[in-house]
Amino acid sequence: MEHVAINLPDFEAPSAPLPGELVHNEAIERILQSVRGHLGVEIAFVSRYVEGEQRELTHVSSDLDLPMGPGFREPREEAYCWHILNGRLPELIQDPSDFPLTEKLAITDFLPVGCHINTPLRLSDGTVWGSFCALGRTPDRTLTERDLNILKSFAGLAAERIESSLETDILSMQARERVESMLDGHGVSTFQQPIMSLETGQPVGVECLSRFPDLTKRGPDAWFEDAELVGLGKELEMTAVRCALESLSHIPEGLYATVNVSPQTVASGAVRELLEDSGIPNLVVEITEHCQVDDFEELSREISALKAHAKIAIDDVGTGYAGLRHIVDLQPDILKMDMVLTRGIEADPARKAMTAALVRLAKEIGCTLVAEGIETEAEARTMKKLGVDCGQGYLYSRPLPVVAAQQFLMAAKTQH
Repeated sequence: MEHVAINLPDFEAPSAPLPGELVHNEAIERILQSVRGHLGVEIAFVSRYVEGEQRELTHVSSDLDLPMGPGFREPREEAYCWHILNGRLPELIQDPSDFPLTEKLAITDFLPVGCHINTPLRLSDGTVWGSFCALGRTPDRTLTERDLNILKSFAGLAAERIESSLETDILSMQARERVESMLDGHGVSTFQQPIMSLETGQPVGVECLSRFPDLTKRGPDAWFEDAELVGLGKELEMTAVRCALESLSHIPEGLYATVNVSPQTVASGAVRELLEDSGIPNLVVEITEHCQVDDFEELSREISALKAHAKIAIDDVGTGYAGLRHIVDLQPDILKMDMVLTRGIEADPARKAMTAALVRLAKEIGCTLVAEGIETEAEARTMKKLGVDCGQGYLYSRPLPVVAAQQFLMAAKTQH
């Protein structure tokens, strides 16, 4: 019998718990049921090799009342699977009595094992994760290599499901590790993008934007998406807010600074608690509209409390989830138009009409309107003509490190 080199997992560290989506994976359960049906046996299962030289059952399909189920562990030397993997038993066993080794394995008489078909479960890198097995309680001389090949085909489908789940779990773990490494603030830097008056050309404020390592590979949105995925969205946002507040001393007097937070983080009360004793002047809390608000009443109460410490801006107006009623109810100080409305507005009647409507709304509720994403003089002229108060975008400046932003703002103030 040919012996194949085995690439086993590292047993030095305890094995990780199975990902939740793998524990109750309906696809694997259907695969096991199909194997039982095709082969006419009572039991089919998937197992994995774990620390302590043990074998653990992960998925079991049977109509019998078995003494072991998912999570059951035993020494791997007591399992048929291990000896098959090492070439001491064949993958197809019609009758255990044909092989003296099976007499030494307690499971043979315990179940009992009458026939046994097994194949190793290998991941794409060749690592043996565990085994895929079907067995009957009585011998069956009709089982052939064709039946073994059927089992192997089903095992391949199960291995794909397992590997996909493990990869997802690993990616989630890596995302958590990345995000957690940022929470002390040492890896987060703050850039500032100037906000300009369209009427005077003078700077009126800056938007504070977070930057993370490997900016060319993973933008800020990817970091915040990772944080949300692993349940650390609020924590990373608050780290970004704290870093932004530390940069405010570089802003020239009289200009405001905005910090970005999601509705969920605002509703949690964390922003208010941070600002209650800060005494920071000219601060604006900018709330994105990209996320659906789950509890608008709670958000509204928190925003009312926040107004004692900062002004309120609503970001991405015109394309987000919040309707005009929400904007009116929240009574913001600043509305920031989504850059989608800015692109090519000089030649687009629909964008002009939408902007004109927002201009009227802003005047009615007494707030400032800022157009984001201005990149051309034509866009700036059109926004000014329509009555938009301020602009922000690459036409004026890209986001800058705080010292460079300070220099830009001071120079811009002296030019007018």
